[in-house]
Amino acid sequence: MEKVGVFFEAVFSYLCLMLNRIFIQNFALIDTLDIHLNKGLQVITGETGAGKSIILGALRLILGERADIKSIANQDKKSVVEAEFVASERLTPFFDEHDLDFENPTIIRREILPSGKSRAFVNDVPVTLDVLKMLSSKLIDIHSQFETSQLFTDAFQFKMIDRLCDNKLIIEDYQKHFRVYKSLTKVLNSLREKLAQSNKESDYNNFLLQELEELPLEDLDWEELQNQLSIQENTEAIAENVNQILNSFYQEEYGVEPQLNDINNKLSKLASFSSAFEELYARWESAVLEMKDIVNEISNESDKISVNPEEIFILTEKINKINALFLKHQVHSIEELIDIRQNLETEKNSFDDLEAQIEETQATIERELAAMRELSETLHRHREEAAETFKAKIQALLSQLGLDKAKIEVKFTPSEDYNLYGKEDIEILFQANSGFPLKPIHSAISGGERSRVMLAIKKIMAENEELPTLILDEIDTGVSGRIAEEIGKVMREMSKDMQLIVITHLAQVAAKGSHHYKVIKEDYEGRTRSNIIPLSAEEKLKEIAQLISGSKITDAAIQQAKELMAKE
Repeated sequence: MEKVGVFFEAVFSYLCLMLNRIFIQNFALIDTLDIHLNKGLQVITGETGAGKSIILGALRLILGERADIKSIANQDKKSVVEAEFVASERLTPFFDEHDLDFENPTIIRREILPSGKSRAFVNDVPVTLDVLKMLSSKLIDIHSQFETSQLFTDAFQFKMIDRLCDNKLIIEDYQKHFRVYKSLTKVLNSLREKLAQSNKESDYNNFLLQELEELPLEDLDWEELQNQLSIQENTEAIAENVNQILNSFYQEEYGVEPQLNDINNKLSKLASFSSAFEELYARWESAVLEMKDIVNEISNESDKISVNPEEIFILTEKINKINALFLKHQVHSIEELIDIRQNLETEKNSFDDLEAQIEETQATIERELAAMRELSETLHRHREEAAETFKAKIQALLSQLGLDKAKIEVKFTPSEDYNLYGKEDIEILFQANSGFPLKPIHSAISGGERSRVMLAIKKIMAENEELPTLILDEIDTGVSGRIAEEIGKVMREMSKDMQLIVITHLAQVAAKGSHHYKVIKEDYEGRTRSNIIPLSAEEKLKEIAQLISGSKITDAAIQQAKELMAKE
C-alpha cells in the first residue's frame, strides 16, 4: 500500500508544474551543486552568508538576467546553470511558436563562457535571451522582500483581479483586437501622412500629366516632324536647286543627259568588239538608268512640295511644345516622355488607391473598436464583481497575517482611450490603520507591510490559476511569534495549489515545510565552497531547534521544534 502511495505521488509530481532539479557548476562559491526538489512547500534555511543568494543569483540567469564573467569561479572553465522543470501541456503553443520540441522534463540551461559570452538552451536547442525570458517567466517566479514593486503596476493589478473573475479568455480576445487596433492605427496614420504629402504634389503632377496627355506621344515621329518643318521652311531653296539639277541634266547641248547618251552610243560600238567592253557597257547602262531614275525622283519630290503657312504654324507649335517638354523633364526623346507620363499616371492611380486604403482601414478600425467596446464592458462588469470578492478575501488574509486593521479597495476609472486592459484604469487603495483615509497603495504601504500584502495576493492568485514555481526569498523578515506562525500556515496552504520554495530564518515557517534543505558553507582543499543538502526528519528537527535557540541547541528548543512541526 505504501508503494502505491509513492507511485501516485510520483505521478502527481510529474503532472504538476514544478521545478524538479537545480544543477549549478563553477558559479561563485559553488563548485558543483545538484539538488532534486519535490512538490509542495520546500523550505531552504542556512546561516547568513552561506550562499543562499548565490543560488538565487544562478537561478536568475535562467530567468534571462545579464551574465557576469565575475561569477565564474574557475576562469578556465565555463559556468553552467541548469533547471529541470515539469512543464504543463498548456505551454505547447509557446514551444510550437518558437520551433521548440515540447518535452517533459523541460531543461533550461545557461552557460557563461570564459570569454564573457553567454549562451541559452531549451532542451539542448539554442535560444535567444528573449525566448528564454518568456519561457522561464511561465515556469518560475522569484520574489524577495525587496521585490514588491510589481504590486504597484497596472499590469499586475489587472492580472490579479482578472484571475479572480475568470476573465482569461475574454482578456485574451480583447487584447487580440486591441493589438490589431493599435497596429491599424499606425497604418492609418502612415497612410494619412502619405496622402497629405501626395496632396501637396498632386496638383503639380496632374498639371504635368495633362500636358503630356495633350500630345499623342505614341503617334509622334520626332525625326519626321523635324524633317517636315525643314521642308516647309526651305521650299524656295529646294525648288531652286531642283530646277538647276533638272536644267543641268536635260539641257540639249550641254546637259548631262545628251552627253550620257553620246557615251552610251560609243560604248555600244565597243561592246561589239570584245566581251570586256560588253560587260562594261552593261554596267554603264545600269548606272545611267539609276541616275535617270534619281533625277525623276528629285523631280517628283519637288512636285509634291507646296508652301502651306498653316502647316508650318502647326508643325512649329508642335515641335516647340515637345522641345519645352524635353527641357522641363530634362530628357531627349519621345520614349522618355512616354515613360514619365506612365509614371505620373501610376502615381495618380496610387493616390486614388491611397484614399481607398484609408477608407478600408478606417472601416476595419471601427469594427475592432466595436468588438473592443463590447469586450471591455464585459471585462468591467466581471471586475466590479470580483473586486468585492478580492476585498473580502485579502482583508481576511491580512487580518490572519497581523494586519487586522488594514482596509483595501479596488477603484476603476474610465480612461480616455482604450488600453491593453480595456477602457479603464485601475487603482488599489490601501490603509493599514483604522481612522485614516485610503490612499493609493504605493504611497500608503510600508516596507514591513508590503511582503505580507504580496503574500496574501499570491495566495489568492494560486487558488484561481496554475502558477509557476514560486520562490519566496525571506519575505517573512521583520515578523515573529504568532504572525510568523500564520505566515507559515498561509505558505503551507499555497503549496497545495503550487510548488512553493521558501528561503527563511523563521522556525515557525520552516516547520511547515514538506521538504527541508540547508545551504552550507565549508572549506575544501583550501577553498570555501557553498552547497545545499536535503535534510532528514531528524536533521530538520535539529535545524528548526537551532533557528529557535541559536548555535547551541537546547532540550527546550528541541521540544518547541517538535511542537511547531506537529502543528497543522
